[in-house]
Amino acid sequence: MTERDGKSDHILDAALPVFVRHGFRKASMADIARAAGISRASLYLSFSSKEEVFRAGSTRAHARTMQNVAAVLAGHGDVFERLEAAVAVFHDGLVAPFAGSADAVELFDVNMALAKDITLAARQRLVALLAQALADAQTAGAVATDRLQARPADIAGVIVAAMDGIKHAPGDGVQREEHMRLFMRLLRAAIA
Repeated sequence: MTERDGKSDHILDAALPVFVRHGFRKASMADIARAAGISRASLYLSFSSKEEVFRAGSTRAHARTMQNVAAVLAGHGDVFERLEAAVAVFHDGLVAPFAGSADAVELFDVNMALAKDITLAARQRLVALLAQALADAQTAGAVATDRLQARPADIAGVIVAAMDGIKHAPGDGVQREEHMRLFMRLLRAAIA
């Protein structure tokens, strides 16, 4: 890692809590600089705007999260446990950091405005990784997706759609986690 990369990472680490606390609209470059313990001039040497900071943070968060998702799915154990763990890793890396913010809806909307390409690419990658895990499990005889008259990619798409729906459902984080675990139990009952 270069010194510049280290400085950018430090800024991005400091920026996340600023966005969570203030929301995107109310957060300022001065707030980010103060949180990072640097001058505004120094911040502007790395990022020209808070939009650039936000997009860079989204890029980094999505890349890290997808590496972690791939690692979980490549691990050992029951395919349903790995699927559930992968969804949890995705949620913890990309949803949970903003979910507790009073401005969560704004932050998710801003992410889709500033980093839609990054978000959609990560979502496609998630579907592909889940589909591959299901296809491998089907080849090994651990699941029977034909019971649902569906391909592994179709089921992976439904998992991600359910995850999105559960993310927006009323209730707290614990209730959403319970709902996702229930969905995974339903999936297990349907294709195991």
